[in-house]
Amino acid sequence: MDEVIIKVRESGPYLIRGKVTLTDVDGNPYTVDGANIALCRCGGSQNKPFCDGTHRENGFAATERAAVVEQSVP
Repeated sequence: MDEVIIKVRESGPYLIRGKVTLTDVDGNPYTVDGANIALCRCGGSQNKPFCDGTHRENGFAATERAAVVEQSVP
C-alpha cells in the first residue's frame, strides 16, 4: 500500500498526498486528477470539498497543532 500523507496547512486546506478515493455522502466517487488533493477547511470554497484559495480572502485563521503526548518513564 502506498503511503498517504495528510498535512494541515496553517490557515489553509488539508493537503492530501497519495492515492485515495474521495466519496460524497451518497457514496459517489469524485474524479481527482493529479497526486495531490487540497480539501477546504474555511467553508468558503465555491468548489467544495476542494480548496479554491478563498481562505486567503475571507479572513480564515486556524493554527491547529498536533497535541504533544507526554511519555512517562517507569
